[in-house]
Parts: sequence; structure tokens; C-alpha cells
Amino acid sequence: MRLGGMSEACGVVGIYAPGREAARLAFFGLYALQHRGQESAGIASADGRRLFLHKGMGLVAQVFTEENLRPLKGPFAIGHNRYSTTGASRPENAQPLYVETLLGPLALGHNGNLTNAHALRRTLLERGVGLATTSDSELILQLLAQPPEDWGVRASDHPWVDRIRALMRHAEGAYSLVLLVRDAVFGVRDPQGFRPLVLGALEGGGHVLASETAALHPLGARFVREIEPGEIVRIDAEGVKSFSGHPPRAPALCSFEYVYFARPDSLLKGRLVHQVRQRLGAFLAREAPAEADAVVGVPDSAIPQAIGYAHAAGLPYTEGFIKNRYIGRTFIEPDDRLRRDAVKLKYTPLSSNLEGRRVVLVDDSIVRGNTAGPLVRLLREAGAREVHVRVASPPVRHPCFMGLDMATRRELIAARFDPEAIARRIGADSLAYLSLEGMLRAIGVEGLCHACFSGAYPLPIPPWLFEEDREAWA
Repeated sequence: MRLGGMSEACGVVGIYAPGREAARLAFFGLYALQHRGQESAGIASADGRRLFLHKGMGLVAQVFTEENLRPLKGPFAIGHNRYSTTGASRPENAQPLYVETLLGPLALGHNGNLTNAHALRRTLLERGVGLATTSDSELILQLLAQPPEDWGVRASDHPWVDRIRALMRHAEGAYSLVLLVRDAVFGVRDPQGFRPLVLGALEGGGHVLASETAALHPLGARFVREIEPGEIVRIDAEGVKSFSGHPPRAPALCSFEYVYFARPDSLLKGRLVHQVRQRLGAFLAREAPAEADAVVGVPDSAIPQAIGYAHAAGLPYTEGFIKNRYIGRTFIEPDDRLRRDAVKLKYTPLSSNLEGRRVVLVDDSIVRGNTAGPLVRLLREAGAREVHVRVASPPVRHPCFMGLDMATRRELIAARFDPEAIARRIGADSLAYLSLEGMLRAIGVEGLCHACFSGAYPLPIPPWLFEEDREAWA
């Protein structure tokens, strides 16, 4: 997780691997998606008759061992990395979630956020459904456990598909799902495609569902295609079957996937994220040049943007910081002084590259501003003569309700201050952002959600979600 930034979206995998233990593949898939969620991890597997589950708080490598992976039998599996969006940071909110239904056992992994969770929660409680967690993912699970006729969907020859269609008729917001039943894995994507979900083919047979293409390579899987908005896919011994779950709506893939969340080696809508980030930096250099001697990037997420900026500006790129990649999530709480200087735990400046130089510091985004100020101070302490901050995305002025645990509007620094005031607050000589138009042109993909930048939400947002204590309902 970024210090002082926004929390990652969740990561999901779904696997059918005939003749193999799918849970082991799911482990490595989750390992490749660790950047999307660092709070908890879990895997559920199935052998055609029973479901098996293990989950816990912490990183993938902290949750799983050879001993607890071994009982997860069968060629079917789903996995989940979580960072809470709705629902507190508690063990009971770790996923996959599990329930027994009339059709048999069901496990769920969810990436996204429901905007009508409050109404769905009330409806389920009024129908006598007990809820055990504060997560909107449990609402999805319980909706799937209900007979589809109760939710206005006529039964067909595909009972699980009927239930998913009933869910899609009533759920609003962002959801990319992996579902596990006794003898199949399902993938589901909301009608606007807010969060990514891709399909891959395993060598030797079988298929993979994953949040990003970066999870396919470690499994020896070949990218096949993206799951379409509104689509349901079933993966089992008969192969891959596609069903129309809900008519697609105006596409709204999260633009922050390109800016920060997705791994740089992932493909999104045919665009390699690393190349898009270099383009973001190049567009930023043309829009916001600076008189400087060198360009540095905030490791690791803004390195491609900084390289793109340096190339377009005709300035040398240099390493400005060494990042301690083992800080991430720790179970050892620092004392008060170390907590105040948390950035020093994560970054060490390279004085020999900075002393006496005018430096452009490129970051991918500024959310609360808690990290930018300490980074500027580190550069000055290392001898930088000037520090010009350049941000390779527009100002974040609006909260996200589609699956990113960003911040309330009150916490967003750009919602309260203009760039000149922010520069003064973080101690920079100047600060400039990439424009919304520049970002969209650099990404070069139609149908993106940019609500956190523009305030133009691609679906109606209930007023209660704008309240500062919007999770109090849970």
C-alpha cells in the first residue's frame, strides 16, 4: 500500500486445471496480484463433490504454507486478495466467502464495490436473511443463494446462471466476480466493466480467470481475451461457456488502473500499462515543463512516468530514491517518532544523484498529500537545490464509490487547495498536474471512468454515500 495514498483494489483468480491441484496455481496467481490487496488472502477449492477453504489476514506468503495448501484438493479453485473498500479490516471479511445453498456449496471472490449496498442489505434483512459481515461482498453471496424466481428471473436449464442473472438485475456498481461451485468456476463482470477481468488458457488444458494479465504468465497460461462487461463465463471439464448476464451499459473501466493500480506488465484493453504510463509522463512534460537538471520518479509506481517525462523534456533521468520493498504490511508497529517519519522507513534518497541539482519529482498521483511533503523534504535534505513536483494524472478531487478505498472528499488535498497552495504545503518550488484531457489522450482508450478526477460519475450515486461517515450503516 502507498503511504498516505489510496488503497488497492482487490485481486481475484479462478482456475480449472484438470489433473492438477488448482489451489497451488491459485496461490501463485494471488502472489502475482499481491499489489491489488495486502490485508487478507484466501483460496477455496473443489474436487467435484466438496469445497475446501483457507483464508487469513496478511500477505499471500503469510497466510499460506505447504501444510494449509495441501488440504485444498481438486482441479477447481478461486482466490482473493483483499483491501477493504466497504467492510472493516476484520478476519470475517476475508474472502473467499462461503455459503451452503439448495444447489450446493458456493464460494465467492469479489473485486469492486456496490453503490446500492445499503438498499440491498435492508432488503435481505427484511426477507429474514442473516448477515455475518460488514462487507458488500456478503450481500452478493446471499443474493446468489436465493431462488432466482424470488428476484424476478425465470428458471432455465442453467440454474447457477439464473442466479447470477438475478444478481446482475439488482446489483448496482462495480463487481468482477469469481464463483466456485462443486464442479465449475464462474467469472462475472458488471455491465459497465469498472474493474478488469481476463481469461487465459493453461498449457495442457484448463483455463484461468484473473484480475490482470500479469497473473497469467507465472501460471504458464496464454492470454485469451477480456471478459466483456455484462458477461458470465462458466469454466469446467467441457471448456468455457459464455452467457449474457446483463445488457452492457456505457463502458467505464477505471482510469486509475492505468495510472497506478495495475501492474506495469499487464494488458488493459490491448494497451500495455507500462507504455501507457510512459505516455502519461511524456504528455505531462509537454503540458508542464520545468527548468531542471534531472528527473526522478517515486518508486515504484511512478518510474515509467518519470522516464517518459525525462525523454520528452530532454532531461536526464536518474534514481532519486532507494525503496525498501519489504516495508509494505508489517506486524511490528513503529514508535511515535518513526510513525511520524514513516516515509523514511520506506525511501532513502541518493545524495550523489541529487546534490546541487534542480530536480523534477514525478509522481503518479497525489491523494491526501501525506507522502509528497516528506518526499520533497528527503530530496532537499539530500542536497537538491530545487524540487519541482509533477503529477502524471489530474487532481483527485472526488471520492470513488466503485471499488477503490480512496478517501472522503474532506481528506482529498486537491479538493481543498489549488496547486500553488499544495506546493507551499508540501515544500515544493512548483507543482503541476496532467490535465484530464491529456490523461485521456495518453491512455488512448474509449469508455473510461474518471469520476475521481472530474466528478462525472458514470452511474447514479446515492446521497448517503457522500456522507463523511458513509460506512456507519454497516
